[in-house]
Amino acid sequence: MSDAVKNVTLDSFDQDVLQAGTLVLVDFWATWCGPCKIVAPVVEELAKEYEGKMSFAKINTDENPDLASRYNIRGIPTLAFFKEGNVVDQVVGAVPKAQLKSKIDSLLG
Repeated sequence: MSDAVKNVTLDSFDQDVLQAGTLVLVDFWATWCGPCKIVAPVVEELAKEYEGKMSFAKINTDENPDLASRYNIRGIPTLAFFKEGNVVDQVVGAVPKAQLKSKIDSLLG
């Protein structure tokens, strides 16, 4: 994982996600999840492309089950978009980069 994507835990979630002054894409994932491994490099690429415009974070659902439960994460990968402390949109499953870029662009509006 690069510096462009922050590894977030229950302890750092409020500061890194809820109190962020920008749009935050949070990748809920697990080490055993095949589709998560497909999405991870796409998230890395997007984090570099949108650097300075928004933030990117990853949450391991096995290590942070309370966060997964709090946000009703039923399938992974789930890419949740947070703005001003609230989930404003989400995508479940491995989706093409172009689809994520389109969603990000509309949310950054």
